[in-house]
Amino acid sequence: MRTDRGLRRFYGAGWLISAGVTVVAFRMWYLHLREVEQRAEEAERTRDEVALRRAVEERLRIARDLHDSLTHSISVIRVQAGVAAHLARKRGEEVAPALLAITEASADAARELRATLSVLRNGDIDGAIGLGQVAGLVSRAQAAGLTVTVTVTGAERALPADVDQAAYRIVQEALTNVSRHAGTAYASVRIRYAPDALTVQVDNDAADGADTADDIRPDATEPANARGLGLIGMRERVATLGGRLEAGPRAQGGFRVRAELPARASA
Repeated sequence: MRTDRGLRRFYGAGWLISAGVTVVAFRMWYLHLREVEQRAEEAERTRDEVALRRAVEERLRIARDLHDSLTHSISVIRVQAGVAAHLARKRGEEVAPALLAITEASADAARELRATLSVLRNGDIDGAIGLGQVAGLVSRAQAAGLTVTVTVTGAERALPADVDQAAYRIVQEALTNVSRHAGTAYASVRIRYAPDALTVQVDNDAADGADTADDIRPDATEPANARGLGLIGMRERVATLGGRLEAGPRAQGGFRVRAELPARASA
C-alpha cells in the first residue's frame, strides 16, 4: 500500500513537473515568436524607411539636375527674345508674332519648371498646373500659327491634382506635336466631365496624321534618344492613373489623341 501510494505521489509529482515544464516551454516559445515577429516588423519598417529616403534623394537629385540644365537655358532664351523685341520696337518695327510667342512660351516654361521642381522637392502636386491653364496653352499655340478650338461639356468641377495635371499635359503634348509636325493644321480640343471620369480628346486635320505622332514618325533632326517620347509619356501618365489612351490616325485624315481618366470629384 505504501509502495502504491508512493508511486501515485511520484507519478503526480511527475505530471505536475511535466505540466510546469510545458507551460514554461510554451511561454518561452511564445516570447521567441513575438521577438521574431518584432524583428520582422522592424526589418520591414527599416526597408520602407530606406526606400523612402532613397526616393526622396533621387527626387532631389533630379530637381537639381533639371535646375542646373534647364533654368539657365530658358532664362537666356527669354532674355534674348525680350531684347530682340525691344530693339525692334526701338527701331519702329513691328515685333514678329513668333518672337512674342517665344517670349511668352519661355516665361511659361520657366513657371512650369519651377512648379515641377517644387513637386520633386516636396513630393506634393497641389497647386501645380492643370486644365485651368489650357486657355493660355491654346493662346500660345494660336500665336504660333495653329488654329485651335476648345469645347468643354459636362459640369466643370475640381479634379484630383494628379488627374488635373495629367489632362493638361496630354493637351499640351498633343498640341505641341501638331505644331511641330503639322505646321498650321486645325486642331480641336474636347474636354468632357462625367460623374466618375474625365475625357480629353485632341484632333487635328493634318494631311498626314502620322506627321503629328512623334512615336510613329520622329523628327529626323532630333537626337535618337529624344524621339518618340511624347505618346509614350502620355501612355505612362494615363496608365498610372488607371485610365485608357487611344492615339492614332483618323479615318477622315489627321490624328487623334483621346484619354479617359478616372476622376471622382475632389474633396
